[in-house]
Amino acid sequence: MKTIVPVVTVLVLAFALTPASAASRHNKRHSQAATAAQPQTACTDVGCISVPRGCHPAIGYAPNGNPTGFDVVVCPNYTLYGRNISNY
Repeated sequence: MKTIVPVVTVLVLAFALTPASAASRHNKRHSQAATAAQPQTACTDVGCISVPRGCHPAIGYAPNGNPTGFDVVVCPNYTLYGRNISNY
């Protein structure tokens, strides 16, 4: 009985002095993957397409100024698949 108490005390101290990082080493195996940005989609009169980088979808207009119900893709120097209000 007298030898069991020091052995148990040594084991308790050994577990208490181990660093927490050694105990949770299995959690570090999961790498944090970078989340990719979801591309925007514009539903134009030719179908739904993904919007290129640097561009954005906007409301499309007919030549008389009425909205068409379709999107257009507006880029810095041009517009794809229709007319935008900035074209006038």
